[in-house]
Formats: sequence, C-alpha cells, structure tokens
Amino acid sequence: MLKKLYDITLSWAEHRHALWLLAFVSFIESSVFPIPPDILMIPMILARPSRAWLIASVALVASVLGGLLGYAIGALAYEQIGAPILESLGKADSMAEFSTRFNDLGFWAVLSAGVTPFPYKVITIMSGWTGMALSTFIITSIFARGLRFFIVAALLWKFGEPIRDFIEKRLPLMFVLFVVTLLAGFYVVKFL
Repeated sequence: MLKKLYDITLSWAEHRHALWLLAFVSFIESSVFPIPPDILMIPMILARPSRAWLIASVALVASVLGGLLGYAIGALAYEQIGAPILESLGKADSMAEFSTRFNDLGFWAVLSAGVTPFPYKVITIMSGWTGMALSTFIITSIFARGLRFFIVAALLWKFGEPIRDFIEKRLPLMFVLFVVTLLAGFYVVKFL
C-alpha cells in the first residue's frame, strides 16, 4: 500500500501540471492545509533533479503568498476563520498570553516555523492576529521558507539518486519518520 502511494506521488511529480499542483499545495499549506509541500516537492526533485531550483522557487513564492493569506485571516477574520483553525490545533485557550510573547519573538517565531516542521499556518495566522509588522513578516517568511525549500532542493539535487534509493529501500521507515515528525509538530503547537 505504501509503495503504491509512493509511486502515485512520483507519477504526480512527473505530471505536466505538477508545478501548478505544488504551487497550490504550498499556498494552502501556509494558511489552512495541514500537509507540507515537501510531500510533493521531494518526489518532483527526485524525478527531475535539473528542475530543483525552479521547484524550490515555485514552493517559495506560493508559500509566501499563502502566508499572506494566513496573515490576512489573522488580521481580518480571526474570530470567523483563524480561531477555529487554531482551536482545532488546541491553541484557543492560550491566545491572549501568547500574542504578547509572540510579538516579542516576531522575527524568530516566523523564522523557526518557516524552516522547521512546525505548522507554518499557525505562525501566519498569529502574525496577522497579533499585528506583527507586515514587512517583518514578509521578509522573514521569504528568508525562512527560502532556506527550507532551497536546502531541500540542494540536497536532493546533489545526492538525488542515493537518497531516492534510500527512500525506496526504506519506505516504511521513511513514512514512520515523516508521521512522527508531523505529529511532533502538532504536539509542539498544542503545548507551546
């Protein structure tokens, strides 16, 4: 089953509209969608290493634009949209206290969420809700998401085939590691 899902994802990565799909996933992941764009980006780069920089650029631009949507949700529609999203992640009770700490951290909060598996959408919504300076948010988002996506692209471009072989031979282990990382990100959000 896992191998079949992996093969399907690789086939999406080789589809002629894969960049559009990546842009869509990167955009919505930054504001509402729980699955990171890496799920599509990694097989796309493995399928076509020569396009690694283009793929990372598409993910970056779409992610920052999606982050602006998350910022707008926090700034303009927190009660209607932002609060339910954050409530679903178990963060509703600590919002007031967190907003003060969040703006004190500002740059570092956006940077750490943009680079790590921490759900970026939480930071985008919180940035708008707490009134973080838009310029700080945009610059930090570009830096953080660019760092994340271009490091992944560089590693896959440089070591693509050995990494692909490693993933294919150890697919169940890779899946477990991914799920553990994803759950750890949600745990950090819930208890932050």
